[in-house]
Amino acid sequence: MFRQMCKGKLHRVRVTQADLNYVGSITLDPVLMRAARIRPFEMVQITNVENGVLWSTYAIPGDPGSGIVCLNGPPARHFQPGDRVIVLSLGWVDEAEWEGFTASVVFVDDENQITSVVTTRPAEDWQDDLGP
Repeated sequence: MFRQMCKGKLHRVRVTQADLNYVGSITLDPVLMRAARIRPFEMVQITNVENGVLWSTYAIPGDPGSGIVCLNGPPARHFQPGDRVIVLSLGWVDEAEWEGFTASVVFVDDENQITSVVTTRPAEDWQDDLGP
């Protein structure tokens, strides 16, 4: 059985730009992408903390160290500069991978610079008496 898991999270990053006339996607600082284990063109889920909008799109790298979080194309109508968002990187994990699976949460300051990264092994804290 495969389960969809959160493998990486950018927690409350601040939107720096919204570009309605771009083809689509979210542009992210590659430093943030690496910390949350997001690869170029990987699908991500974005939740706007300010208005509750949930959007799925693909991530593209911007300038390293810039702190850029730019919503491109249609989501620019729902995500504005200054909004806090949560970006989730999801992955499918099978039972054989579960024991070694890790998830990372990236915390940032007001300029989207990393303040800490918390990595956990969910299986270590889970009593799996429910079966597969």
